[in-house]
Amino acid sequence: MSPDMQIRPMKQSDWSAVQRIFQEGIDTGHATFESNAPDWDSFDSSRLQEHRLVAETAEHGVVGWAAVSAVSSRPVYAGVVEHSVYVAAEARGLGLGKALLQALIDSTERGGVWTIQSSVFPENHSSLRIHEGAGFRVIGLRSRIARMTYGPAAGQWRDTILLERRSPIDV
Repeated sequence: MSPDMQIRPMKQSDWSAVQRIFQEGIDTGHATFESNAPDWDSFDSSRLQEHRLVAETAEHGVVGWAAVSAVSSRPVYAGVVEHSVYVAAEARGLGLGKALLQALIDSTERGGVWTIQSSVFPENHSSLRIHEGAGFRVIGLRSRIARMTYGPAAGQWRDTILLERRSPIDV
């Protein structure tokens, strides 16, 4: 990880870089079932504002982001979120995903979140390694959970691995 990299709260003015990085991840075919990065209003209304982060460097600007969504509107699940972490193509393999995930864990624990979950495609080996290193455990394989809607795999059923991390602290 670059020594000049910093992780900070996401601002609306970061959106063009965040959206570009999101689309790069989508284009890999191993990040999400989404076919296009959303517009700002859709992103803003579906992610919890207090847990949105970006990684940036002086040289390249925003090179990664992380955010969470509530898994339910029911008050008993207020401490359970689903997260996303995306790193720009030019910054992959530099430890940014690991740093963003740890910063997100720290943010959510300070905010009273006790469970972070995610669904990862089995082919996304780097994401699975990063999550395992951050204390996530495999809950199970969700076989044929949804179909791809874009690209060469359009129409194909895909599996995901459901991961979760329970906070070791009493939040």
